[in-house]
Amino acid sequence: MKRLIILASIGTIALFLMGYGCTKRNTFMTLNEGVKKQWKQVGSQYQRRLDLIPNIVKTVEAEANFEKSTLMAVVEARAKATQITIDPTNLTSENMNQFKQVQGELSSAISKLLMVSENYPNLKSSQAFSELRVELEGCENRIAVERMKFNDMVGEFNIEIKKIPGSFFAWGYSDAAYFEAEAGAEKAPKIDMNIK
Repeated sequence: MKRLIILASIGTIALFLMGYGCTKRNTFMTLNEGVKKQWKQVGSQYQRRLDLIPNIVKTVEAEANFEKSTLMAVVEARAKATQITIDPTNLTSENMNQFKQVQGELSSAISKLLMVSENYPNLKSSQAFSELRVELEGCENRIAVERMKFNDMVGEFNIEIKKIPGSFFAWGYSDAAYFEAEAGAEKAPKIDMNIK
């Protein structure tokens, strides 16, 4: 009889551990999919910005005297940015840094374009250019919001796979990479108003 009670106790404990383990694995899977989904949202907003750039370039090209080098820098940066994508199942720091670098180059080129456009009264007064500028600012805001949500999801996932006792069931899962600010982002940019 004692042996039966011991076997029943061991069986109950084993069933409890299996149930707990399955629950934790499902939680990890759900959070991991949430991270992937949120990365897709980040990518969607970057794509929205990429799609807007040709319209900006066409509008600016209508201004005959506009600096061609500035436009070319935007076009080239956009071309580079369209070539870099990250598979959401492979969100490593290296991949994230490469993505951030090309997106940062594009942001810099767009900023310079918008700054130089201030020297062109016809362009500044253009309704189409004004609307595109507002839409671009909206894109940048959406990108910032989606990156913040992505980092929240990554944080939740990374914490969950490290908590004890659930971490014993986290085999096959590793930390997801955060979207981090560029080095030097905490410093105010220097603006040169004598752009040529």
